[in-house]
Amino acid sequence: MGRFILKTWAFLKRDLIESASYKTSFVLEAGGILANTLSFFFIAKLVGPSASPYLSEYDGNYFSFVIIGIAFSGYLTASLTAYTESLSREQGMGTMEALLVTPTGIPTIVFSGALANFFFTTLRAAVYLALGAVFFGLDISRVNMFATIAALLLTITSLSGFGIISAGLTLMLKRGDPVNFIVGGFSRFLAGVYFPVALLPVAVQKVSLAIPLTYALSALRRSIMNGATVFDISRELLAMFVFSAVLIPLSILFFRFSVRRVMMEGSWAHC
Repeated sequence: MGRFILKTWAFLKRDLIESASYKTSFVLEAGGILANTLSFFFIAKLVGPSASPYLSEYDGNYFSFVIIGIAFSGYLTASLTAYTESLSREQGMGTMEALLVTPTGIPTIVFSGALANFFFTTLRAAVYLALGAVFFGLDISRVNMFATIAALLLTITSLSGFGIISAGLTLMLKRGDPVNFIVGGFSRFLAGVYFPVALLPVAVQKVSLAIPLTYALSALRRSIMNGATVFDISRELLAMFVFSAVLIPLSILFFRFSVRRVMMEGSWAHC
């Protein structure tokens, strides 16, 4: 465990130092977050009380509902892209093959390379919430921090399986990212990022139950807006735990298979 932590910290430290060198991108991203928050603040005014029947659980507050959805749906994007980007970065630096012949295991390489992406996703989510709370009336005074952190950790693990599978497919196919396109697009629509799932037809609502992000956003919104405890969101936490327990091992096995296949074909340099 000690070696795993040291190796993970080494990966994270390297990636944070590299990312910190691009200061302009931080300024541009902050501007984008502000513009996005402003846009939905005025859309919320346009929607007004008409949304309240579908948002009764959240006091009819569409702005709070949507800004939390946008802030934390960033973890879906991070989960689907972080592992592929980490793989591409190691390939670009010519370090991937060297890492694979060291005692560093594939799970360590896969997870550690994505940590910086999740770190900055957390910062972006915090900026969304801070802007909403300070300037736009987002009420986070009832937040249950313990429940929110538990939901956040399970959000990352329950979504990460798709990202690791995506990295494996990219490794084998050497082009595109089909999982990102399919899972990302459908998840944002079906999981209720921009509107309550209750607005969807009943048959489609049942489909949304097969998407981890549905449970993640429900748990995070309830713990932040309503002060829900771990017990209150136990259904959502259990669902995300099951997704994590099934998808993470399967995705690691698939990634191992992808690495072995690429190395047997001798096509690593062309990935």
